[in-house]
Amino acid sequence: MPSEIIYSPAWWIPGGHLQTLWGKLFRRQPPAPTALERWETPDGDFVELHRLAAAVGAPRVLLLHGLEGTVRSHYAQGLLNEAARRGWGADLLIFRSCGSEPNRTRRFYHSGETTDMAFALERILREHPTSPLAIAGVSLGGNVLLKFLGERGADLPLQLRAAAAISVPFDLARSSTRINRGFSRFYQQFFLNSLRRKAQEKAGRFPDLAPADKIAGLRTLEDFDNLITGPLHGFRDAQDYYERSSSLPRLEHIRLTTLLLSAVDDPMLPPVVLEEVRDVARRNPNLHLEFVEKGGHAGFIAGSWPWRPFYYAEYRVGEFFAEQFKNASAPRQPVTQGSR
Repeated sequence: MPSEIIYSPAWWIPGGHLQTLWGKLFRRQPPAPTALERWETPDGDFVELHRLAAAVGAPRVLLLHGLEGTVRSHYAQGLLNEAARRGWGADLLIFRSCGSEPNRTRRFYHSGETTDMAFALERILREHPTSPLAIAGVSLGGNVLLKFLGERGADLPLQLRAAAAISVPFDLARSSTRINRGFSRFYQQFFLNSLRRKAQEKAGRFPDLAPADKIAGLRTLEDFDNLITGPLHGFRDAQDYYERSSSLPRLEHIRLTTLLLSAVDDPMLPPVVLEEVRDVARRNPNLHLEFVEKGGHAGFIAGSWPWRPFYYAEYRVGEFFAEQFKNASAPRQPVTQGSR
């Protein structure tokens, strides 16, 4: 593989919707050689991790999936296989309710919930004290990652060298509006069907969660967030959840070298939001933006022919992390706003 590749979207996948759907519908790849572990959480619940082994001291990558993602998600397998190709260890954190069986407690996961990520990060650091670490998040997982980094600022472990966030819905309210328009409603329905099933199962165990008829009547993700996500996780309603959980207001506080990879034709986010992210990045040199015109949502598929696709996002994340790992022996020196 060439040491440097400039992204050029595949001519045979025109438009953001096809870029978005290709990986799920057509991508075939060998499953990454991971082992499943279940970790008990401090609140009496559990999370699952799919773990890729590596040599002692080799770099490791913590991976965060998107809304209703699993270990089978094409981008998750792609990132795991990229880590394996480079000889790195990796840990895919499966958010509560997305694993092999329902979680025990009333709560789910959501776009602003960072405690499980922090829990996993701390344990990985303890288990691998000599390994440089990076974190990558896709879509919802990317928002969780950026919110965490913004909340922590410079208060980060020295082993953590870099982060990367792919196709992030930086503004949850505007993303929710966008996914309720046009063909994007197809994605909304896919997510909503899965979330409704989980809410119905959980309401069977926790009858006070929500009335069954109201769960069955949900028609949009905002409806779900008004009925379930908001009240269940301490928010007033969906809009309060969106405002308090969006990563956009926290980007200026990030003090870790972080790649943001997004496409203007992402069917789940208005392009104007990316312009606002650009404005923040001009004031925060820790943010390395790669915003391309075409790539859809977690697509970024290149290659000259349909039978030889090239999946750019995982390659780009790997290259970005490799560059930071090269300097892992030197003390991390976050760039601050006033140092320009």
